[in-house]
Amino acid sequence: MTMMQETGQITGTKDKDYNIIGFTEACLRNALRLEVYIQDAERDGDSQLADFFRRAQGESRKGAEQGKQLLRSRLG
Repeated sequence: MTMMQETGQITGTKDKDYNIIGFTEACLRNALRLEVYIQDAERDGDSQLADFFRRAQGESRKGAEQGKQLLRSRLG
């Protein structure tokens, strides 16, 4: 089965812009998911793991912010 290539004719959004949107959304979703992981680690008294997830969450937030800035600059 061959996957159809969408280059903006169907959605009206170019692949490269759609990819930035998808990346940003994935970063935001990951930051939310990591909040649950942090709470689980804290509940179990594992501060090392909670700190690990906090750092990962910070990187996800950073990626989301960078994606949003890039989108703003490209979409005007």
